[in-house]
Amino acid sequence: MLQVNYIRQNRDKVIERLAIKNFTQTGLVDEIIALDDERKKVQAAFDNTQARVNSASKEIGQFMRLGQKHEAEALKAEVATLKTNIDPLKTEMTNVEKRLTEKLLLLPNLPSDKVPQGKTPENNIVVREGGVKPTLEEAALPHWELTTKYKLIDFELGTKITGSGFPVYTGKGAKLQRALVQYFLDFNTSAGYVEYLPPFMVNEESAYGTGQLPDKEGQMYYAAADNFYLIPTAEVPVTNVYRDTILKEADLPVKMTAYSPCFRREAGSYGKDVRGLNRLHQFEKVEIIQIVHPDKSDEVLEEMVNHVEKLLKSLDLPYRILLLCGGDMGFTSAITYDFEVYSAAQGRWLEVSSVSNFQDFQTNRLKCRFKDGAGKTQLTHSLNGSSLALPRIVASLLENNQQANGIMLPPALHQYFGAEWIM
Repeated sequence: MLQVNYIRQNRDKVIERLAIKNFTQTGLVDEIIALDDERKKVQAAFDNTQARVNSASKEIGQFMRLGQKHEAEALKAEVATLKTNIDPLKTEMTNVEKRLTEKLLLLPNLPSDKVPQGKTPENNIVVREGGVKPTLEEAALPHWELTTKYKLIDFELGTKITGSGFPVYTGKGAKLQRALVQYFLDFNTSAGYVEYLPPFMVNEESAYGTGQLPDKEGQMYYAAADNFYLIPTAEVPVTNVYRDTILKEADLPVKMTAYSPCFRREAGSYGKDVRGLNRLHQFEKVEIIQIVHPDKSDEVLEEMVNHVEKLLKSLDLPYRILLLCGGDMGFTSAITYDFEVYSAAQGRWLEVSSVSNFQDFQTNRLKCRFKDGAGKTQLTHSLNGSSLALPRIVASLLENNQQANGIMLPPALHQYFGAEWIM
């Protein structure tokens, strides 16, 4: 959530940066400033009334000690009148603050100055590429046929049990999932990330804290009886570990990693681009999260990008890194790098990770702060990245490594999977 003081002091810049994200409801900026003016006016009236009650109460005591009962009674009548005004002012202040917060929640994060203009993925900038695209034989199969051939995933059974987008992993397919999760977690913890196993449902406050609400309300599965949301990513519960927390400067950076299933409604998704593992309603992912000193977040973003890049290199997958344009960025992000791997059988790039710096957008919502060396309380910055999302990694591993006699796994997975081949 953007800070009101920043919006007031930088109105024109805020509107200009919102335009980079193709956010058109810029009238909200002036509405927020007007509501903040109203809030200040009500606050001043409340403070003045309360101050007069306090000072008159002291004067009453003085008059009583001096035996000046008439003056004391007159002040008591004034205090009684003032007190009748306090509760309505409190109610008015609460209402104005609620309206102000509701408007603030509708504003996305401002994009960094590094973010390029653009409206669609075609305007994203390829930062660099790595790995070698394999050359497959003409008879090469897409992953949805490979998973059937080697009895790794049963898509039809998932549809029977739940619905489309909920695959059932079987035999070596389930084992490969488990191997990848363990490998990713070990890779992250060896880099200093502390592992968490969070709840897979969160309350409304947690969903607001990381910015899923109100922006993505229709994309999350909702358990109405308990007012819980199934998580779209481990970022949500893990970042909320530090909601309403004041850290010491020496505690920073906080580095966390977590595995979780992810649940996303993805309403309206259909067609050839969502076949097989390309787009699911439930999938597994390992996440990395950092909470850092605001002066360090740009540096940490590069560190996290390099970390994910090393992980992809270890899987021997061809990849590319893209800097997202304003129109392709998420609501909460100030800057995002996407990672894509090349799917040889499909002849297309598949997104497998996003690494984002949210700056103080999430931490302002979360009230995640730290005390600096001078004892001043400041907002931290938060960052997160996929490390990695499994479905499209699996799709690329299967397609790119298929041979006539089986699927050859990269050496990094041999220990975890317990074999070099899927046959």
